[in-house]
Amino acid sequence: MEDKPKVGYQIIGTIKDIKGHCNAGHKIGDKIELDGHNAGGLCGFFYHDIFPYIIMLQFGGSFPDEWGSDPDVVELECPDRTNVVKIELKRIRNNV
Repeated sequence: MEDKPKVGYQIIGTIKDIKGHCNAGHKIGDKIELDGHNAGGLCGFFYHDIFPYIIMLQFGGSFPDEWGSDPDVVELECPDRTNVVKIELKRIRNNV
């Protein structure tokens, strides 16, 4: 895919925990840039699962207040319940 111009906010995913083995090879502490055109090396199942959150963060949406105190951060888990990978998505607000 040729380089696309950056639109919206930058989203950084950080691998926070792995229970079992990540089949995509991610390790705790890995940082991945994600957006609507870039899966950042995540497996298709995980990317598909978190895609709506990536888009919402990238284009300025927000979570309900009861989801937590930081509107720019959410933690999610991959759908593989045997090898659970937890990722934190964080919106970087200084690049728009």
